[in-house]
Amino acid sequence: MTAKTNASRMLDKLRVPYTLHEYDWDENQLDAATVAGKVGIDCERLYKTLVLRGDKTGVIMACIPGHRELDLKRLAAASGNKKVEMTPVKDIAALTGYIRGGVSPLGVKKKYPLYIDRSVLPLDVVSISAGRRGLQIFLKGEDLVSACEGIVSDIVQ
Repeated sequence: MTAKTNASRMLDKLRVPYTLHEYDWDENQLDAATVAGKVGIDCERLYKTLVLRGDKTGVIMACIPGHRELDLKRLAAASGNKKVEMTPVKDIAALTGYIRGGVSPLGVKKKYPLYIDRSVLPLDVVSISAGRRGLQIFLKGEDLVSACEGIVSDIVQ
């Protein structure tokens, strides 16, 4: 049995249906395409979570499909910032409680505004990090948005 994470405990509390999927991970292969292949899902259904800092709002998060790139200008506009930039990897754990390759949009140490790309809404199954490397959560796209109180926006290139 897989150990529960903060993200899965949060879904349990909200009574959101999900499944956990373990995989063997490698420090040098934490990219979305590799993880998607290991858990048997299309890369466009695997959503990666990014941690950023806005010039006006401070820390924000973004959740986008694994095969796409974040559009910093669109995210800045959606979040009320003039510009946003990626947070240095060394700061991610202190801000979120998670490490690179295991950042979940759920169960974050401190609640930050979370922007989710609009493409998630019609998907019956999406994959997100469960909050540790080697473990993914599968759930409905609309359930993800609801559970993390995400702000749905067009934020990819």
